[in-house]
Amino acid sequence: MAWWKAWVEQEGVTVKGSSHFNPDPDAETLYKAMKGIGEWHLQPCQAGPGPLPWGEVLTRRSNAQRQQIAKSFKAQFGKDLTETLKSELSGKFERLIVALMYPPYRYEAKELHDAVKGSRDDVSGFVDPGLALQDAQDLYAAGEKIRGTDEMKFITILCTRSATHLLRVKCTRNLHSYFAERLYYAMKGAGTRDGTLIRNIVSRSEIDLNLIKCRFKQMYGQTLSSMIMGDTSGDYKNALLSLVGSDP
Repeated sequence: MAWWKAWVEQEGVTVKGSSHFNPDPDAETLYKAMKGIGEWHLQPCQAGPGPLPWGEVLTRRSNAQRQQIAKSFKAQFGKDLTETLKSELSGKFERLIVALMYPPYRYEAKELHDAVKGSRDDVSGFVDPGLALQDAQDLYAAGEKIRGTDEMKFITILCTRSATHLLRVKCTRNLHSYFAERLYYAMKGAGTRDGTLIRNIVSRSEIDLNLIKCRFKQMYGQTLSSMIMGDTSGDYKNALLSLVGSDP
């Protein structure tokens, strides 16, 4: 339905990219930062005209625009942008920034590659009620029943069962609630499940992260941004907040 797609694109995304986009100055900003001429640290979100701080170049551009920046970077400076970023950054911040550079489907495939083996479930529509019940119990045991989440169990079940089968499992009936829950439990308690946090924010930022943010606040009585601020730090925190955008 075209109207639904248009509404989601308008209301759901947190990263829309620049309407007056030119990849060449963005690529130059990144190059200068890596040559020590600019400033690597992510700055608060900048409004108005003028060049963006280097971190804003990547977090406030759409994925399609990032791909154009990478091409311009290669053309101007003869270097692969993603590989250069890997050599300059480290830790969780590097993981987040590099994730932004993957085209969406390649990123999802990369995340699933090591987690899922074998072919997906039959798409005939047949559902084994016993298996659906077992999967629901496994997801509960891997998530709400314990402190933290067994991420591998969630990935394996959600990516190897048919859509018809998954409709028998509660977590797929409300997509925004599901992602809100995953983000919450990625930060709740001791430690942070940074892989889960990065994957969900990056993959949904150009789809429906605004709607997930609203559901997050309804479910947990606090904003996603406030929880990120309390659970992360430094450039990593600022990059996440830039991707998440303003509070609902």
